[in-house]
Amino acid sequence: MKTETKSIIKGGIVGGVVYAGIMAGFDYTDGQDFRIWRFIFNALFFGICMGFITRNSLKKQAEKRSKN
Repeated sequence: MKTETKSIIKGGIVGGVVYAGIMAGFDYTDGQDFRIWRFIFNALFFGICMGFITRNSLKKQAEKRSKN
């Protein structure tokens, strides 16, 4: 597996889990119970978005390097 692919996957997983954890913390401070399905949804949705953002960022960096 390419290092670019690994960084995209790692960035998506870490970003998604951190975001979902923060959102679960906000729910807990509001007095709501922990909901596993909401945690999974937040982690997947935000993780996929972060993966796409990381992919586009790496693609732009590669284009800049190839121009120089």
